[in-house]
Amino acid sequence: MKSGRYIGVMSGTSLDGVDVVLAVMDETRVAQQASLSFPMPIALKEAILAVCQGQPLTLSQYGQLDNRLGHLFADAVLALLAQENLTAKDIVAIGCHGQTVWHEPDSDAPHTLQIGDNNIIAARTGITVVGDFRRRDMALGGQGAPLVPAFHQALLAVPDERRIVLNIGGIANLSMLYPDLPVKGHDTGPGNMLMDAWIWRQRGKPYDKNAEWACSGKVILPLLQTLLSDPWFALPAPKSTGREYFNYGWLERHLANFPGLAAQDVMTTLTELTAVTISEQVLLSGGCERLLVCGGGSRNPLLMTRLSGLLPGTEVSTTDENGVSGDDMEGLAFAWLAWRTLAGLPGNLPSVTGARESTVLGAIYPANPSHNQS
Repeated sequence: MKSGRYIGVMSGTSLDGVDVVLAVMDETRVAQQASLSFPMPIALKEAILAVCQGQPLTLSQYGQLDNRLGHLFADAVLALLAQENLTAKDIVAIGCHGQTVWHEPDSDAPHTLQIGDNNIIAARTGITVVGDFRRRDMALGGQGAPLVPAFHQALLAVPDERRIVLNIGGIANLSMLYPDLPVKGHDTGPGNMLMDAWIWRQRGKPYDKNAEWACSGKVILPLLQTLLSDPWFALPAPKSTGREYFNYGWLERHLANFPGLAAQDVMTTLTELTAVTISEQVLLSGGCERLLVCGGGSRNPLLMTRLSGLLPGTEVSTTDENGVSGDDMEGLAFAWLAWRTLAGLPGNLPSVTGARESTVLGAIYPANPSHNQS
């Protein structure tokens, strides 16, 4: 069991930067020590957005994007090491999720693609990297997602309370932590993704800080009903999705039937879409006494207020209030998954992903012991 310091690197569907988290891991604890949010260059963000929305890439363009992301992730890790005055020898391994550019678990040939060359990260940092976490689960018939429920169970499950952990990143997902029952979990649909895409196109801002823009508008009920009619929302669990489905093009197709809407009203309606689709899935899953919210959406006061309103009788709070930073949860999860992989322990939950069995996840990129950090 390789106890010690691990680094988790997460670049999510929200594309708002690279989250890097440092934690100490062993069989009994996950103790976060530091974190850093590393900016993603605008040109790189735009390139990823284009790929996720189906823009064709040549193999050369794909290879270059994979390379640039590898260097970005390495830069982020090196920045955290410098911030904490640590060197490669202080770290057991890096768990790097990579950047998802396509996720299609229900096609004739199920596949998922996370890019960002892990060889570059290992070469530049001198630290062993664990990556490519999703495809082993998919090879065993699973969705390859969500993978964080296993971590939520290890960190936040209690024997005397029905809890659901809600992660609101670009996509929102649930982890049902019910006493004496197998953990369940699935994606609910868009989290921040459509809200961020709308304000980016309309106002050139990466997100709606404190929901100020959404709070200035009103919900357009016919538009909301049209968005909710998308058949994906009615699919049974296990299910997962991503930017390849819920993207700006998806929104544009629906908006074409509603010309002349005020931009702030669209924003308010998109916020309500996220709140409604999450709360419906919470209730369909059996409800809970406590909903613990993490991810960027936990910082959206309108969204949090609407979740409380749509889930009467449920205590809605952030994971921060329960000792785990909502901003760093996913980064921590992939540091923990790297520890599981090096320990030879399974990282998926078949009750969540639908895989035939639990399995060790990921591929290991060993550090070169003779490396000189550059």
